[in-house]
Parts: sequence; C-alpha cells; structure tokens
Amino acid sequence: MTRLFCSVAVIALAAMPATAETLRDALVKAYETNPTLAAQRATLRANDENVPITRAPSLPQVQVQSTYSENVVLPITAFTAPSRTSQTQASLTYSLFAGGAVKNGVAAAKSRVEGGRATLRGTEADLFTAVVAAYVDVQRDSAVVQLNEQNVRVLDVNLQASRDRFQVGDLTRTDVAQSEARLALAQSQLETAQSRLIASRENYIRLVGSTPGELDTPPPLPKLPGTPDEAVKVALAENPTLLAARKALEASGFDVKSARATRLPTVDAFAQGNYTNFLGTLGGFPGNPAPPQFDRTAQFGVRLSLPIYQGGAPAARIRQAQARQSASIEQLTEAERSVVSQTRSVYASYRAALDVIRSAEAAVSANRLALEGVKAENSVGNRTILEILNAEQELLNAQVTLVTARRDAYVAGFAVLAAMGRAEAKDLGLENGPLYDPVANYDRVRNRIFDWDQDPTPKPVATSTTGTPAQTAIVAGRIDPSLSNDARLTPVDKSPVNPAPVAPKR
Repeated sequence: MTRLFCSVAVIALAAMPATAETLRDALVKAYETNPTLAAQRATLRANDENVPITRAPSLPQVQVQSTYSENVVLPITAFTAPSRTSQTQASLTYSLFAGGAVKNGVAAAKSRVEGGRATLRGTEADLFTAVVAAYVDVQRDSAVVQLNEQNVRVLDVNLQASRDRFQVGDLTRTDVAQSEARLALAQSQLETAQSRLIASRENYIRLVGSTPGELDTPPPLPKLPGTPDEAVKVALAENPTLLAARKALEASGFDVKSARATRLPTVDAFAQGNYTNFLGTLGGFPGNPAPPQFDRTAQFGVRLSLPIYQGGAPAARIRQAQARQSASIEQLTEAERSVVSQTRSVYASYRAALDVIRSAEAAVSANRLALEGVKAENSVGNRTILEILNAEQELLNAQVTLVTARRDAYVAGFAVLAAMGRAEAKDLGLENGPLYDPVANYDRVRNRIFDWDQDPTPKPVATSTTGTPAQTAIVAGRIDPSLSNDARLTPVDKSPVNPAPVAPKR
C-alpha cells in the first residue's frame, strides 16, 4: 500500500531544518504515548483472555476440600460417635460432552477478539486523524495570528500617517477616526486569533503529549480515489469499524448456539476419593478390639445429566441471544450507513476545500492588486481612507480563507484515507520501532492453563502532560511567503498632496 511518508515526501522532509518537528514525529509520539490508544490496547488484551476463560470448562477440573470439626454435643445413644473429625475430599471432573456450549462459546470469543483488533485499528485511525487535525490547526492558527499581527502593524502605520496628514490639513478628523476604529477592530481580531492558537496548541499537547515547536509543512497525501464511489467501495471492504460490526454479528450467531446447548444433556467423567480421620476419638464396644481411627473411599465413573425442566430458563436464554443477534444485524447496517455517509461527506469536503483553495488564491492575488491600486489612487485624491481600510480587510479575509482551506483540504483528505482503512501505523510508515502487534498477546495467552499464572503489575504507558508549560500565542518563524506582503506597510500618504508632511512613524 502507498505510504504517506515516503519517496518525494521523505526527500522534502530531509531538506527541512533539523530543529523543526514533522508530522511524522507527532504521529510517532502519539502512537507511543497516547492514553486513548494505550487503553484500547489493554482492552483488547483483556478481550483476548475470554478465549481461555471460555475454554476452561472443557479441561479437567480438580478440587481438594479439607474440613476439621469438633462435635461438642454427642448423641446420647451413639456410644461410638467421635468427638472430632478431620476429612479430606478430592475430585476430578472431565467434560465429555456439553452440547456444544464450550465449542460455540470459544468460537464467539475468537470472533470478538478479531472484532477487537478491528476496533483497535479504528481507534488508531481516529487518533491519527485527530493528530493530523491538531497539527495543521496549530499551523493554520499560527498563520492567522501572523496575518493579524501584520494587519495590526499595517493599520498602525496607516493611523500614524493619517494623523500626520490630519495635522497638515490633508485629511479630516473623520478619516482619522475611521483609521482608529479599524485598528481597534484589528487588535480585537488578533486577540481572538491568539486565543484560538493557544487552544490549538493545548489540544496538540493533549493528543501528542508534548508541546508543539516549529512545525514543518506536512508531506503530500497519497493519491486519493477519483470519485466518491471508488472511496466507498474501498471503505466497505476495509473500514475497521465496519469489520468490527461484522465480527460482532458473527459472534452473536455462536451465542445463539451456545444458548441452545443448555437444553441438551451433558456427560462428565469423574473420579473422587475421601479420607476421614477420627483423631483417636472413635469409640468401641467394651470387650471388642478398638475400631480403626480412619476411613477411606474412592470411586470413578461417568455422569449423564439430562435436563427435563429448568423453569423456562433455556428458552429465555435463546430468545435473549436471538434478540442480541437481531441488534447486531441492525448495528451492522448502521455501521454500513455511517461508513458510506462519512466517506462521501469527507470526500466532498476534500474536493470543496481544493476548489476553495483555488478561489482563495485568486482572491488573494486580486485583493493584493486592488489594495495597491486603491493606495495609488488615494495618493492623487481619487480614493478615501475608508476605501483603503476596506481593501486591507478584504485582503486579510482572503488570506485567512486561503489558510483555512489549506488546512481543511489536508484534514479532509486524511479523513478519506481513514474511512478507507488506510490511515493506520502500518500504512503511514511509522516504524520508529516495533509496531504494536495485537496478535502477539493472543498467541501468548490462548493456550495458558496454569491457574497461578499472571502478568506483571500494570504500569503507565502514556505520558503525563502536567509538567508542560501553559501555551502562549507567540509565533516563531516567518510568515508563508505566499501570504506575506511587506508592501502593505507602505504608508497611505507616500505621495502627499501637501508640500511638507511629517514623516510617518514606523
């Protein structure tokens, strides 16, 4: 399968600064330390244990029971009754036939293990989609903050120039007030953008487990299907959520068979022995030898249990299992609907975002030219300060739209991959070390039959973020050259009408 981080993407990343963090770095950190993913892996390991638990009744059951008793009140007529007794019983039972209950129970447990693996795949894909979104959210909001900072600087320069021109009588007080109002609005927009950037950085920490530094441009996505129908076809075959629902339905069918087995006879082989010691307290009749102070018995055989009437419990269990099977059928249909809807929706979002990018790029270019033209016409008195301010705002809006569309396209494209079941660690080339193998634990525990076996005490896998510093809205690095426009810092009165204007403050 095509990998996300390979070929051209790897070459591009190699040219990036060594100190910058890549999207692959973020995904690897999340894969290794995210608590949601670690918890789902532990849940799957717990699910693996249902196979040996369900199989256990088919193995020999050995039990030893020992009792000690003091007879504090002896029967009046029982002259030989012992005053104390020690008794030990041992039994072995082996199921020869259980009506298929164990066989079908094990089959259901195995199906649920396979469904759990699919659920883990889905959790992986959901996490990676969230990390990708958090990564590009930080990039988008950093760019928006830079754009708003640039806009505030531009409007501050324009305000200073307007005040200077007002001092020499070239502008009116209304022009100055309009510049002041637009600067105040720009400052409020900057504060809003900064708060969003802080929230995006904190969300990044929540998912990845570390603070975002300088982030590199994410690599290009692999080629996506040409139509939504092609994407849906792949998703119906490989989406992990859908695969899990199919396994749940398969398991529910085995549950019905297990419930039916409760009406059938069972056959067990058994062996048992009993040893009793009267501890020298067993009495005898006068003139007769003392009786033995112990007793023992042993027996083995075959036991047939044929249920005749159980109060309607077997029928209730069967109906209950059938109802749950019916629910699994509907849940599978719901999963199919969700996969189809999700795949088509994110595909449409992806295509729409690409169209928005093209439109926004054209809008940025046109608004940049329009702003330069309005400034030039203002210098000869054909445009007002308000028109310049409006042109500035329109350019800023177009730039923010472009940044947002680039983010939306990348996230939607990755979501298409996730819906198709192609956004997991093995697909993304995250071999920073051995990838988690869910089958390894199953193979480790499925045939273990020792009662005193256990794993080491669990320890945290995910990293804590309590030690990370509170995030700020400080943006390091330069703004994207395609969004920057240093010419906007040129004051509006670069060609003043009055002969001796005061130099604008920068």
